[in-house]
Amino acid sequence: MRILVLADIHANWEALRAIDEPFDACLCAGDIVDYGAQPVECVRWVRENVTAGVRGNHDHAVAQRVVGKGGGRFREWSAATRALQWQLLGPQEMKYLARLPLTRRLVLDDRTFFLVHGTPRDPMDEYIGADPDMWRDRLKHVNADFVLVGHTHLPFVLELGDKTVLNPGSLGQPRDGDARAAYAIIDDGVVTLKRTEYDVEATIATLREAAVPIQVMMRAEQVLRTGSTDKSA
Repeated sequence: MRILVLADIHANWEALRAIDEPFDACLCAGDIVDYGAQPVECVRWVRENVTAGVRGNHDHAVAQRVVGKGGGRFREWSAATRALQWQLLGPQEMKYLARLPLTRRLVLDDRTFFLVHGTPRDPMDEYIGADPDMWRDRLKHVNADFVLVGHTHLPFVLELGDKTVLNPGSLGQPRDGDARAAYAIIDDGVVTLKRTEYDVEATIATLREAAVPIQVMMRAEQVLRTGSTDKSA
């Protein structure tokens, strides 16, 4: 079985539609919306193509109509696009986001998968990168062959005994210094981290058309073009 794994799409339709991979199932580790200007297309694609998914912190904030606040470079960006999500998303898309579970466990091809956006301890907000000791602690009570996560926007694969922890990276807003859309393929149990080029300038144009404030726009252009969170990049 060939499984496509996605996370952190962030309303970036150009990145999502650039994926040209055959798959038998698709799993999504959350954050379909926010930051981008095309949430409707992304939510509809996920509804039609994703076998199982979970709720990310941005999905939750949009679905619960939490007003975005500043206080950080990425918070300012999400706050600037939050009202746009509400303006564009219809009742069916909002209901879909609200009903996404915090965690999901399922069996595919005789393998058990556990999906969570952050960690089992804090499904929406805890950030853990490729730290084996921290993941061993968080997964003590998780019975699964594969643990699929997102949230950090940084791709990694950790082999921890009989468990594999996979973060496919961010499809719509990479932050690891590579601007290409990130995702993963699990083919008969073998994990491959993958990247694909997409039309970054088209994504930036949709944000400009949405009248995103200039300071936020400058930040968005830098991150989307470079895949870096470093201002000097």
